[in-house]
Amino acid sequence: MDTEKSNKDWSDLEIQAAVDAYLGMLKREQSGQPINKAYENRVLREGALATRTKGSVEFRMQNISTVLEGIDRDRIEGYKPAQNVGANVVRSILKALDAAQDNPTPEDYTPTADEITLEQRASKLEQKPLNKEPKGILQPKQTSAAAKSYVRDPEVRAWVRQHANGNCEGCGLKAPFEKDGRPFLEVHHVKHLAQNGSDRISNAVALCPNCHRRCHHSSDRDLFSLSLYERLGRLIKEE
Repeated sequence: MDTEKSNKDWSDLEIQAAVDAYLGMLKREQSGQPINKAYENRVLREGALATRTKGSVEFRMQNISTVLEGIDRDRIEGYKPAQNVGANVVRSILKALDAAQDNPTPEDYTPTADEITLEQRASKLEQKPLNKEPKGILQPKQTSAAAKSYVRDPEVRAWVRQHANGNCEGCGLKAPFEKDGRPFLEVHHVKHLAQNGSDRISNAVALCPNCHRRCHHSSDRDLFSLSLYERLGRLIKEE
């Protein structure tokens, strides 16, 4: 008997878990990183897909490849499309693919030194309530690239901007404009990372571009930076 047919219908949560895992693997494959399908299969069966068999999960991944090909999207090379995927399964996978556009994945919480990737991840996290303060990074590591940068936590950036609620934490005014429908504020480390400052909410503020430049270039930058500690109780001076 076909393993897939012998199992009860998959719930929306199960299909969403499979789709999220699939898209995470696809993203890594496209960036040149190796993926371990057997490991990913086992992780799913130890969590959200605990009632499913190894073969059932493998077949569901092939279903996802079928749907992706059907809408002209890239698929994982190692998951060949399955044949004769039911209409209900197709609809469920399409729904999960749409939801995955907005739902953060574990990879979205991963620190990075790449500014574009950091902003993409922070922007995605910012769309969801961040009620728990992120741990952040006590000592951000500097990369060895030609243009030096630091590994930073996207959740810290998202939390600080979300907590600012559209207002500059330096001058108190509303963000001067919006970007992608959200107030534009820049996250500044009061003690600079180059000075061994941490990437934590206790050392990060959301500033309008004007106040951000003031922290770096104005003649009163030191006094202005000190005033931030008085304005914001969460900030902690770092030695």
